[in-house]
Amino acid sequence: QVQLVESGGGLVQAGGSLRLSCAASGRTDSHYDMGWFRQAPGKEHEFVAAITWSGNTTRYVDSVKGRFTISRVAAENTVHLQMNSLKPEDTAVYYCVADPHAPISYWRFQAVYGYLELWGQGTPVTVSS
Repeated sequence: QVQLVESGGGLVQAGGSLRLSCAASGRTDSHYDMGWFRQAPGKEHEFVAAITWSGNTTRYVDSVKGRFTISRVAAENTVHLQMNSLKPEDTAVYYCVADPHAPISYWRFQAVYGYLELWGQGTPVTVSS
């Protein structure tokens, strides 16, 4: 059974940076596209960023473009999210997600969330003003 394990969350002041990491453990025969979602207090899950198995294609929600960078070593089931210029509105629990089927261009649609195969336990990020 494949599990996703996140690390790197924490408390940071506005304008600061954090780097989240996620590794898939267990038997990983499938080629997983990977990404990050977040859930702020009292709000629904929100797509943040995703990257294909090859690492060649990425997608971001508009609110993080230019501040967040998703990356992975090509063809490895490990993904990172470098978060710069953090804002208080970035405060949320960040979830690593992996799926071998759904194109990452569809991950921003809420209707797709429930079909994504693997979700991590989440790591909290708090940005103080």
